[in-house]
Amino acid sequence: MTIVETLFMITCAVCFVNLIIFILFGQITVRKLRKNPETKEVLGVEFVSGWDIINVAQALALPNFVANKLKNSPLSALYADKDVLKKHTNRFDRILGTIFYVLFLPSGLTLIILAFLL
Repeated sequence: MTIVETLFMITCAVCFVNLIIFILFGQITVRKLRKNPETKEVLGVEFVSGWDIINVAQALALPNFVANKLKNSPLSALYADKDVLKKHTNRFDRILGTIFYVLFLPSGLTLIILAFLL
């Protein structure tokens, strides 16, 4: 087994764990935010079903200076509002969203890179 194949298998395992966290985060946190009239409109644009889960996780995981830059950009409607979400989520929700997003970005990028290598 080559190193590329080993990396691919590890990345697939991380993606599987991330899939479970994605479902948990969507069912626990984002469902609660969709039902709340104050947060329903600040979840960002949902291009495909479930994209608002990624928007919320991104807003909870990014540092404040990046979130403020996105909030002040002309494309701010595409992103979730971190300030409003922080008021309506608890610590567990924020940790779960951060874990999901931190695993989501590198595993997705690694799979794309490995697809070109294989």
